[in-house]
Amino acid sequence: MGEYTFTVAEIFAEPYAATPQLTARVRIEETTGVVVHAMALRCQVRIEPQRRGYTEADEAGLRALFGDRDRWKDTLRPFLWMQCNTTVQGFTGVTEADLPLPCTYDFDVIGSRFLHSLGEGSVPLNLMFSGTIFTRSGPGFGVEQVPWDRDTRHDLPVQVWQEMMRTYYPGTGWVRMDQQVIDRVADYRARHGLTSWDETMQHLLATEREALT
Repeated sequence: MGEYTFTVAEIFAEPYAATPQLTARVRIEETTGVVVHAMALRCQVRIEPQRRGYTEADEAGLRALFGDRDRWKDTLRPFLWMQCNTTVQGFTGVTEADLPLPCTYDFDVIGSRFLHSLGEGSVPLNLMFSGTIFTRSGPGFGVEQVPWDRDTRHDLPVQVWQEMMRTYYPGTGWVRMDQQVIDRVADYRARHGLTSWDETMQHLLATEREALT
């Protein structure tokens, strides 16, 4: 059986992907001399929000996720951001592999809402690895499992995520709504002769403000 350790050298925004994607450059080290033929690597990426501090500006966006600040000692808990996988080519000793981290701006995803709320600093991540390792053993091959306790922490700069989203959604964002709500908003837009969805939302907000005054 081999002995494996995993560390993350860096996480960067993939500039030419079809959809928003970060890439984690994972360093894999095997210390017993086993010849690895290939590795089917899986990873759970968890965000650990309790491992960083927050400004007053952050607090406004995080209230919907974690409640008021006086509750954060109980509500700031690790949560799953994504699950991803890749195939690692054969190696002996040490290798590096790129692990794709597909991202979304969908605000129904708690990770997107959390990241959108942060102004600066870093995002504390815990990458938990699993998978299947194919080794060369004499004239044939052997099969091992990545031990369940292989994980590593990494701090992702908030700026990396922000710049990636600005590249794919410059000056914009998007939210998912129920089809019936979309139909009602579209009808409202048509009845008031509004020319864009932005104008429609601004008109609705202005109407609400007038009703409250």
